[in-house]
Amino acid sequence: MLLFVYAAVSKLLDFENFQVQLGQSPLLSAFASWVSWAVPIIELLISLLLIFPKYRLIGFFSAFSLMILFTTYIIIILNFSSFVPCSCGGILEKMNWTQHLIFNIVFVLLALVGILILGQNEITAQVKKWKPIFIALPIVFVCSVAVVILLFIVSEDIIHHRNNFIRRFPHHPILKTHEKDIQFNSYYIAGIADGKIYLGNITAPLNILVLDTSLQHQERFVIQLKNENIAFRRIALKVKPPYFYVFDGTVPTILSGSIKDWKASQLMKGKAYFSLSEPINSKTFVFRAVSSTMHNSILGLLRISDTIQVRLAPHLLQKQIDGLFDTDGMLLYNEQLQKVIYTYYYRNQYLVIDTNLKLNYIGHTIDTTSRARIKVAYIHSRNQSKLSAPPLLVNKGTSTYGNYLFVNAGLMGLYEPEEMWRTASIIDVYDFRHKRYDFSFYINNEEQHKMEHFQVVDNLVVALIGHKIVTYRLYTKGFHPANFKSKMGDTIGL
Repeated sequence: MLLFVYAAVSKLLDFENFQVQLGQSPLLSAFASWVSWAVPIIELLISLLLIFPKYRLIGFFSAFSLMILFTTYIIIILNFSSFVPCSCGGILEKMNWTQHLIFNIVFVLLALVGILILGQNEITAQVKKWKPIFIALPIVFVCSVAVVILLFIVSEDIIHHRNNFIRRFPHHPILKTHEKDIQFNSYYIAGIADGKIYLGNITAPLNILVLDTSLQHQERFVIQLKNENIAFRRIALKVKPPYFYVFDGTVPTILSGSIKDWKASQLMKGKAYFSLSEPINSKTFVFRAVSSTMHNSILGLLRISDTIQVRLAPHLLQKQIDGLFDTDGMLLYNEQLQKVIYTYYYRNQYLVIDTNLKLNYIGHTIDTTSRARIKVAYIHSRNQSKLSAPPLLVNKGTSTYGNYLFVNAGLMGLYEPEEMWRTASIIDVYDFRHKRYDFSFYINNEEQHKMEHFQVVDNLVVALIGHKIVTYRLYTKGFHPANFKSKMGDTIGL
């Protein structure tokens, strides 16, 4: 009675924290909303049953069943879980999981002793009267174990494949390794390869800052253009050694060169306007543009050889409201899987596309915003469409490497402390192989600045936070970014 009353009251007094802990449980995440209420209520009801002699045997059977549930839960946590969550609150919080397991086994045995004592006192010592108890005990044991196993299987399936916006945070999945003050917050990550980080600069668009991944050494370069008469308006740099690329879709033009001398020559000019572009290889580029006929966003492929070939895929980006703002998003190329990844800003979807612009599948992020929440106004005098209210930003930034997509989330999930959203950025991790959500991790603010850009290569996470560049190492059970050597179809389950 003391155990259950204490446990129930401590949960109810710190209910929000208890619910958050259940939300992070590998077994009960999907059921945290009702389990968080059911557990303390059941504990109090068992305590009441133990008070009254008439119901005491039922109370002991209930206590036996509940402690079997808790014990099975811990065994699964220790042996089959992808990570080990926080312990319970109160005095039990001081125990590790192995001590907690021993503690629970002791109370299982106490409940069993209670059942046997009551059976002897209240029934008689005749063998035929003991028979119902001996039958009930294994049935209760098996059913209690089965309930936990079933909850574990169902919860895992819901969290990974049919998530209802509950994030899973393994303990200490990333370790901060280095940081460096780069003085300005106008940098962005143009590429990471061969132990070097390449930073472009919005305010000085032809300047490149190169650092090693230990952030100990740096070099600065200025890209030299063979044709300096180009009227650039919006330059974006991409570095994929041994080449770099200069994009400006408003001209439109694409230039490239070698990182050995940083001299750029023109690959394409005037063939296709675009708003985003990613190099697939030195002669092939995927891009996003606005259709001149339908006036909505489309994806296309640009192949440069003796002639320049442009192929459009108007079916890929699906219109919901206006076809322009509602399809806005981020374009990436996953070199390891040879896939194009497009993630929408304002809805919970990302597209996995092959290099011939054939849609492989549509993945979903874990939030519930399936339709873009935007308001678009058309200004007739200027023949322009504009957002008339701030949109609901679902996905803020993305990176991809190997089997994984990393998404800087824009919305807070269930059972998450608001304080963490003020002091950190959240990265959600999705597995292409199993088409599922895997886990999330925090990147803490630096001097009250939130992360603005990030990129992941293998288990290296590089983040730009304010005027600092910070590197981390990502370590967590089940995360294997470089395990992509099998055939493409087998690797991502196509």
